[in-house]
Parts: sequence; C-alpha cells; structure tokens
Amino acid sequence: MTKLLPLIFIFLLTIISCNGPKEEKSDIEDLKMLKRSVQDSLNAVQGDFAVAFRMVGNDSISLFINEKTDFHAASTMKTPVMIELYKQVESGAISLDDSVMVINEFKSIVDGSPFSMDISVDSQEGLYGQIGQRTTYRNLNYEMITKSSNLATNILIDHLDAKKVNQSMRDLGAMDIQVLRGVEDLKAYEQGMSNTTTAYDLMLIMEAIAKGEAVSQEASLEMIKVLEDQHFKELIPAKLPKDVIVAHKTGSITGVRHDSGIVMLPDGREYILVLLSKNMENPDQGVAAMAEVSKMIYDYMSSLD
Repeated sequence: MTKLLPLIFIFLLTIISCNGPKEEKSDIEDLKMLKRSVQDSLNAVQGDFAVAFRMVGNDSISLFINEKTDFHAASTMKTPVMIELYKQVESGAISLDDSVMVINEFKSIVDGSPFSMDISVDSQEGLYGQIGQRTTYRNLNYEMITKSSNLATNILIDHLDAKKVNQSMRDLGAMDIQVLRGVEDLKAYEQGMSNTTTAYDLMLIMEAIAKGEAVSQEASLEMIKVLEDQHFKELIPAKLPKDVIVAHKTGSITGVRHDSGIVMLPDGREYILVLLSKNMENPDQGVAAMAEVSKMIYDYMSSLD
C-alpha cells in the first residue's frame, strides 16, 4: 500500500493538471464564440459599433470590439460630470444640497460668446420652468443622469469646469475620453470641438464606480443609485430579466445610440458593458441589434459557474 501512495499522488496531479488547462481553454473558446455572435449581430446592421465588456473582479472574462475607436460622446459625457461633482463634494468645495441658480445663458468655449439652450431639443423639459429660481446640485445631477437634461448639464459644467472633469478622467486612467464643453455650443461644434469617448474609457469609468474607486466608496454607491434610476432603457436592460439591476447612462444624437453601465446579477456578480454606435441610417435596427448583444452577454454570464 505504501508503494502505491506515490503512484496515486502522481495520478491525482495528472488529473488536476489536465482539467485546469482544459477548463481555461473552454472559457477562451466560449468567449471567442460569443465575440463571433456579437460581431454577426452588429454586422447585420448598417453603422459602426464598439463593445467593451468585462466582469468586475475577473479581467479575463472580457470582450472588446473597436474599444479604442473614438465616438461622439453624446450624453455619456454626463457620467464624468457626475464623478467630478462628487469629487468636489468630497473635497469640501461644495455640498450636494447647496443652492444653485437655474440659468439659461452660457459661454461658448470658442470665443466666450453667449448661447442658450433650446427646450425643443432637450430630453427633459421640467427644469426650464425653473429658470430664474434656485435648485440644488443634487437635483441638477439627478436630472442630468436620469433624464439626460442638457440644461442641468450645462449649469453643472459652468460651476465645475470642463477642464477639471477631463483631468478627473485622466486620474481614473481614462486617457482618451474628451470632455471639452457643455451641450449645444454650436460654435464649438462647427469647429470640430466636440466631446468624444471610447468604449474602453467608459468601461474604465463605470468599473471605477462599481469597485467604489470613483472618488470614494460612499460616493460610488450614491452614484450607482442615481444611475439605477435611468429613464431610457432601450439598450442594455431592454431584454434582460426584471431581477437584473442595471446602473447606466445612455446617449443619443443623430445616427448615434449609446449605453454604458454596470449590470448587477441576482447572485451578486457584476459586469460592465458599453455599447457605442455611429453612422446609423436606421437607428431602430441598431438599437435592436445592440439590445440583442446585451442579452447575449447576459446569457454568457448566466452560463458560467
């Protein structure tokens, strides 16, 4: 029996060493198959797309398509603005409940000339009825994130400074995202001075919030709660079960539909998903394809032990 023990030990080691690589190989193959399915779904639609997916706490579970390609940020730039708001609150410079005047006159970054927001092109009208009155940073942030108020965004950027927003993104490792200005600065737009992002940078930002590393643990948890109240749900959450929580920020302009967020599964696992698009002639088809991609990734995550 004593002579058999070394043989049994070697046999067990052989089984373990064989199972490990096979399981890793299987995971890699499954991710490759998922990527092919995602690409097939997006290739069926006219337009340009980017995807960044990564499981929180396990970088090996990830999928990237055009993740470093620049896209017009649209309203996804409002998440960096929120992070900067909480950063300045954390520093003691301001309080979320400080009183702020609701204005509708801003300065172009081109020459300082004044411009105003047009209620007809804003996604949230309620704040326009409060012009000349006072609100709070907390309310402005909530309107900016949940209903994508452009007016709230510009008021916040006016107080926070776009350059500081940009620097905070660099501090988080997001090196390509550009938050240059507020919304509807037509002079800047005509000179090509627009806010841009990549799927990879938005993933880093959302991952920092998910890990409690964006400003602080407490601030990150508060930001997640705001992101959970997102009003627009046609992309990442559209085809997911009701018990899946998605904390996310969307963006939309002509030919562009974006979504970026933290997906929280009932078993406690989380993953980051960013879906970007541009040059779409039929946005409805693009939205349907991206919602299907979100479902594919959810199904893959559900299949993991």
